[in-house]
Amino acid sequence: MSACVPTRATDSSRPKRIHRPHSPPPPPPRRFRIAGADVSASIAVFLIALPLSLGIALATGAPLQAGLVAAAVGGIVAGRLGGSPLQVSGPAAGLTVVTADLIHRYGWRTTCAITVLAGLAQLGLGCLRVARTALAVSPAIVHGMLAGIGVTIAVAQLHIVLGGTPQSSVLANLRALPAQLAGLAPAAVSVSALTLTLLLLWPRIPGRVGRLLRKVPAALVAVTGASAVAALTGLSVPKVDLPSWSSHALAGLPEGPVLGIAAAVLTTTLVCSVQSLLGAVAVDKMAAARPGLTARVGRSNLDRELLGQGAANIVSGTLGGLPVAGVAVRSSANVHAGAVSRNSTMLHGVLVVIAALLMVPVLEFIPLASLAALVMAVGIQMVSLHHIRTVTRHREVLVYAVTTLGVVGLGVLEGVTLGIAVAVAVALHRLTRTRITHEHDEQEGVHHVHVRGQLTFLAVPRLSRALHLVPQGAHVVVELDGSFMDHAAFEALQDWQNTHTAQGGTVELTGRRAGITIAEPGETPATGAGLTPPADADAPPNAAGCRCRPWTPWRNHQCERPPSAPPSETSDASDAPGQPGTPTTSGTSSTSGTIGAPGTPSLGAASAVGPSGHELARGISAFQRNTAPLVRGELARLAREGQRPSQLFLTCADSRLVTSMITSSGPGDLFVVRNVGNLVPLPGEESGDDSVAAAIEYAVDVLKVRSITVCGHSGCGAMQALLNSEPGGAQTPLKRWLRHGLPSLERMADDSRTWVRLSGRAPADAVEQLCLTNVVQQLEHLRAHESVARALHREELELHGMYFHVGEAQAYLLTEASDSGVFDHVTDHVVDTEGLRSPA
Repeated sequence: MSACVPTRATDSSRPKRIHRPHSPPPPPPRRFRIAGADVSASIAVFLIALPLSLGIALATGAPLQAGLVAAAVGGIVAGRLGGSPLQVSGPAAGLTVVTADLIHRYGWRTTCAITVLAGLAQLGLGCLRVARTALAVSPAIVHGMLAGIGVTIAVAQLHIVLGGTPQSSVLANLRALPAQLAGLAPAAVSVSALTLTLLLLWPRIPGRVGRLLRKVPAALVAVTGASAVAALTGLSVPKVDLPSWSSHALAGLPEGPVLGIAAAVLTTTLVCSVQSLLGAVAVDKMAAARPGLTARVGRSNLDRELLGQGAANIVSGTLGGLPVAGVAVRSSANVHAGAVSRNSTMLHGVLVVIAALLMVPVLEFIPLASLAALVMAVGIQMVSLHHIRTVTRHREVLVYAVTTLGVVGLGVLEGVTLGIAVAVAVALHRLTRTRITHEHDEQEGVHHVHVRGQLTFLAVPRLSRALHLVPQGAHVVVELDGSFMDHAAFEALQDWQNTHTAQGGTVELTGRRAGITIAEPGETPATGAGLTPPADADAPPNAAGCRCRPWTPWRNHQCERPPSAPPSETSDASDAPGQPGTPTTSGTSSTSGTIGAPGTPSLGAASAVGPSGHELARGISAFQRNTAPLVRGELARLAREGQRPSQLFLTCADSRLVTSMITSSGPGDLFVVRNVGNLVPLPGEESGDDSVAAAIEYAVDVLKVRSITVCGHSGCGAMQALLNSEPGGAQTPLKRWLRHGLPSLERMADDSRTWVRLSGRAPADAVEQLCLTNVVQQLEHLRAHESVARALHREELELHGMYFHVGEAQAYLLTEASDSGVFDHVTDHVVDTEGLRSPA
């Protein structure tokens, strides 16, 4: 029998599949499945795409089947190959003017060939990976182009709405409009008016019934309603006429002047690519608003999206379809309908194919006036008031207006070219427009030179004139209110400062370019043109002799007293042997102090010495100039809506604990309570000071915070004072306050309890052990407060323990709510524990 069994020749080059013993069998091949959310989303997109595709084909003057072909190909080909899974592609209103002009000039078959060539060009651009470059086009140009196209569409379709025929250009349509108004077609106007009414009112139906009805797209309702009324009333209006697919015209060889064909291909490629790429970015923003969707579908791959659009245009042009691009209306509907993958886009294309083959008799009931009204409404919506306000706020309304008028009067390519030229001219004007003023404050004897705008070589002569108005030996404040300084301006400013300081004068640089270091005589500049120096570079000394600037940059923010001032010794409880000193706040230096007993270290980083008022004013001025413009909008919103913080953060008053920096939070995020030693007095033991209890009650009962965090820190002066305290003596306010920390001291001294510890190492000393124990003890005090106990019982509140090591810049979270609690490192992952959990 063995001789009859066929044998297989061994192939040593073929890899052998090794199946480990006792291992599970390999999983079966994965079956192709379509999520229910994708099915429902594809139906919603299909119902929008069907009337719009026919309307856009009507507006371009192309065969009506061409719109269906483009919709099907855009859904299937671009949906499968594109880099934006949720973007829906098809015939776009932004291509209407371009396509209509091509059909008028070269005919339909050549227009299809131009679409194919544009697709090949998109493939080439995708292979060169230049998709991100297209996003460098100013949004004002893109919005202006779309607005110009929208005006052109609306004016042309208005003639069909009134029962006439559109002309070849916007100006011709405007000239023919009075005659068209004189000869209205009542039937066409009635159908159009009904369509527009349904489009306007359908999304505004109120109540629960309205929410259910609004799930049906307004475009479908408008066209269906107008078609039904026209059929039932017997109105005599032109309707959709879909000829047999056997007579459908396909692409032919391009016929016409070479330069004209090349310009047409360039225009089609530009409009298709820019609209598709901007649409992909917009879809990413919409997907980010749906929790978990971005992690499932990922961000758009713009180069792949360009390849997918190119392939779709090649197929669409070959099959006799319109040019294809990403469409905002359908993409937005796809995301909002709950699509979770590219299957919804592809399935909508399949539904368009089925409709084109099986629903021809139904489609032929649609009046052309209804489709024209639908497309006219889309054109009007392309002139967005939101975009106009945005470009006005960014002072680019001139670019927007020139692009819009250029597209309307000359054409898309010409209008975009004009817009780019104006945008470049505006950018150059802004770059060269620099205001330089010189003022002399006679009371303080200070000369102020204020530079507003970008400092380039073109402004060097004016800068030199302003600087030479400053007399020798004077103190000068040079305020650079700009974001760029080229090499010529840098050298001019540096040379002048070297000369001025050599003659006994002083120079102080402030403003947005305060980080630029101008070298002292005999020193090497710390930076090149337009660059900020390393954070540890010495800045020029200011009037107070401090070699740092208020608030920023705060790294290496150690101010020294002027050489003439007597030196002060520093004492910092957090400085372990061998560790560098901790940074202090601007305009201060570390001094020794006592808390409760002689010889104990000061609480916090340092006491303020020096010209604190001057430093405070300079810091506030820097905030008003640099930071306030960035946060004004958010603070204005918080001022209107009120505060709604999610956490109560109770920490020490130590100046080294910057809560917003440690927690990466901003205005309105944290309700912060700071006191000496991050203590939470037990209810009834405040002795007239109810401030902490009041803050807790307000945060829990009024603000409805979801978590409370007690944060201790290394080198806490309050804990050091507790350890060194002796019974008796004068009861100062500080000693009376620190008595609320005595339970923590007793807890640490209790031999029956296991010490709270840090993950991976033992506490460095008794102070650190008491800091850790104090956090756990204050959490117990929190639970004794009535408002906290109620919220914990309702599971509406979480308590967290935190420890921040200043020298290591390392945060630890309490991971066990027991006597033997452990403070674990906080890494990139979210710590999730039993009992006490970290805020997600």
